[in-house]
Amino acid sequence: MRSTTAEQRFVQLGAWLAAVALAWLVTDRLLPWDGAVAFTLTTFVLGLVIVGLLTAVVGTGPEVVDRVMSAVVHAAVVLLGLALLSTVLFIFLRGREALFHVNFFTHDMEGVGPRDPFTRGGILHAIVGSLIQVGIAVAITIPLGIGTAIYMTEVGGRLARIVRTVVEAMTALPSIVAGLFIYTVAIVTLGLPSSGLAAALALAVMMLPIIARASDVVLRVVPGSLREASLALGASRWRTVWHVVLPTARPGLATAVILGVARGIGETSPVLLTSGSATFLVTNPTGGVMNSLPLYIYSTVRSGEPLEIARAFAAASVLLGLVLTLFVVARLLARPRKGTR
Repeated sequence: MRSTTAEQRFVQLGAWLAAVALAWLVTDRLLPWDGAVAFTLTTFVLGLVIVGLLTAVVGTGPEVVDRVMSAVVHAAVVLLGLALLSTVLFIFLRGREALFHVNFFTHDMEGVGPRDPFTRGGILHAIVGSLIQVGIAVAITIPLGIGTAIYMTEVGGRLARIVRTVVEAMTALPSIVAGLFIYTVAIVTLGLPSSGLAAALALAVMMLPIIARASDVVLRVVPGSLREASLALGASRWRTVWHVVLPTARPGLATAVILGVARGIGETSPVLLTSGSATFLVTNPTGGVMNSLPLYIYSTVRSGEPLEIARAFAAASVLLGLVLTLFVVARLLARPRKGTR
């Protein structure tokens, strides 16, 4: 798209402000449409029409198309941003009363009823449970995921192509299938009790293809000249991988791990099938049922009590904050370092 001048940006801003005013007039005064959805769609359509008409007055056909498409892209970005912001604000505002109590982060729900005030109980047991389960899953998936990526990238061959196809297919694996797999194999067949360990295994099944696929992409980006230079200096193939390829791809591999963690930390159905639910703090992953943030949100919001629903939204705010933080860290790690190209 062509770059726009300050005057053109001012004209586009005026066009969209006019579209907002006209959309209010149409939806509120002229036609029987109401609600945020009707207002947003009307504003979007009228904004494109006004931008196209203003451009057609002084511009040529290609300029009209260029400006209209630019307006479509910018409007889509604004709509997506507003949708994300409204979701975050809605969740936070619904749970803000519970979030402003320190005990919400330092106590569990043992002995706390659904109608007890926010000064009692908390989500410490769910936070600790999520951290333990995700920690075990990360310990399992990092060596397996990165090792699989190294095999697909550095070894190659027919089997590597088959493995890559399987990994790509498993990235779309429904979470309930992973939970059923661990429930059937580990709990029903092997007799493992419902516990944090079983939930961690289910999360590992979900996270493994994500980490392996992302790591494969990162390792394939490493320049082949680095490998050739290391081999020319007499290094073995695996020494080249360990001392050249992996250090070069370290930021991207860290990003791959974080993306996998962000996928696993918010899963509910695998945990629901494999770990059970507890109202008290459990730190032993093999000692019985263990709660987690997604499972706590699911079980609490179903109670129907206003205070419990507020606690569920507060826990959802904490979970959303963790996921957004992970994505921000992943973006920061993915940035090229200063002095590198």
